[in-house]
Amino acid sequence: MSNQRIRAVALCVMLNGERVLVRRHLDGSQNPIFYRPVGGAIEFGERSIDAVQREVLEEIGAELTNVHLLGCIENLFDYKGDVGHEIVFIYRADFVDPTFYDRAVIDGQEADGQDFVAVWLPLDAFTAEQPLYPTALFDWVTLTLNVSAGFSA
Repeated sequence: MSNQRIRAVALCVMLNGERVLVRRHLDGSQNPIFYRPVGGAIEFGERSIDAVQREVLEEIGAELTNVHLLGCIENLFDYKGDVGHEIVFIYRADFVDPTFYDRAVIDGQEADGQDFVAVWLPLDAFTAEQPLYPTALFDWVTLTLNVSAGFSA
């Protein structure tokens, strides 16, 4: 991230009742543990909606349906001692294969071969010590859950 460029990213919010699918990340600096939805970088010439579908398929082997844009977040952050700047397209989607909702852990793999797991966590699992990033995403997920439950936010 030290090359001081703005990175375009597409992340996917998938809900299972009142839980959201997230990956656990480690950062040795400010917040050692944080969570983030599945997704990744948008490639040159690729639309963000295509990127989120590609990333989810590549990382966890899942096809998506009902994909729609929730919005966009500008994310300035520190990660492993470097300053980062992202424009994050946040999508909401559902799995084509309903068995993904029954899995406590979903195995994944980054493009570089690094393995990871994604888990379903309730919103109260995210704290100041173990936040959901990008920061504004917590409010969006809360609003999405309230709207889908029939409450006004």
